[in-house]
Amino acid sequence: MPSVTHDDAPLLADLMPWSVAPPRLGRGWPAGPDSASLKARWDALLKAEGPDREALFEPTRSRTLRSAVGQLPGRTGGTEKLIRAAGPCPEPVRVLYAPFDEQWLIPDHRLIDTARPELWRVADDDQVFVAETAGGGPGPLLVATSLFPLLRPGRVRPLYRRPGGTEPNLAPGLSAYLGERLGRAPSALDVLAWIMTAVRADLAVPLTDDPEVWALGVESGHRLLWLMRRDGERPRLPGGRRPYVRAPLPSRPLTLHYDRDEETLHLDEGRISPVPPEAWDYEVGGVRVLEEWFTARTAEPEPGTLAAIRPATWTQTWTSELLELITVLALLAEVKPPQEELTSAIKTADLRRAGVLPVPDWARRPASVLDHQEEGPEGQLGLI
Repeated sequence: MPSVTHDDAPLLADLMPWSVAPPRLGRGWPAGPDSASLKARWDALLKAEGPDREALFEPTRSRTLRSAVGQLPGRTGGTEKLIRAAGPCPEPVRVLYAPFDEQWLIPDHRLIDTARPELWRVADDDQVFVAETAGGGPGPLLVATSLFPLLRPGRVRPLYRRPGGTEPNLAPGLSAYLGERLGRAPSALDVLAWIMTAVRADLAVPLTDDPEVWALGVESGHRLLWLMRRDGERPRLPGGRRPYVRAPLPSRPLTLHYDRDEETLHLDEGRISPVPPEAWDYEVGGVRVLEEWFTARTAEPEPGTLAAIRPATWTQTWTSELLELITVLALLAEVKPPQEELTSAIKTADLRRAGVLPVPDWARRPASVLDHQEEGPEGQLGLI
């Protein structure tokens, strides 16, 4: 990661001005590593009655069985109060639950303390969400995903302010000004690629006016985005370096151990290799990604809770996901910034003189989405 240099580099908060605080579930059971368990949890909740349903729900000040809330934008969950709810579970959706940990969520507003509807309104196949990590150690300062983000604690910045990949969430006039300095106006995705590779620990983003340096940075940034989003062709390590299961994984592994000399990951008596040290050591916010991913699938939940409804054994899907995660982390560790110490040729003062900064107030607020209705509490319709 580039060193911090006090050279009047613009801040990420000015380059991508619209940001949203991360969603907060308020209870763990509506999310999990497999969708079938979520449906079983929903069924168990609705089969319970009275105080039993209340206890299973795990009420908070923000959500109880009697909370009246509207539908999540773009989703089909019910809006009657959960105290009398019936019917099937809303179809779970894939989300980014933690850095590089793709899980599932029941997309029902009644289950989520702070859902951030403004993010759901712009969540589609064209969107890229950028989430700030906790920082404070090695690893990326920003994580990008095409999935709905549940990461905490940092703010979330969508690349686009509207569905369909329209109206980039960039300082108005930024792309045109960069085009004047570089000789060609970059796309919104190119600007994001540069941000991903050049951002500093203080969340300042040095901007170059050297076309060659820019091209190198954008190339490495697109590599980061591809690996983080895992869109399109699946990433692979070269032959001979691809991880495989060398000894069958147990039905419910309890421990995770890495043998650095043999480059082997042990799940109890199960073995996966080769696992590059860079993949094992990969951290986000001071937390080793592989360990956190494993714990999310093996930690013992409290008995009698909805979270205790989960797969009885380790699944083949999890094994496949683990092999891909090892691959992604190893390849991410190989991506280097355009320069180890990058100073900002384009300074905040330059952007102010060009009228790009300060950004107008409207650019820091969500755009109005006026083309669809959303169901409010108890089936009422509201035009948003």
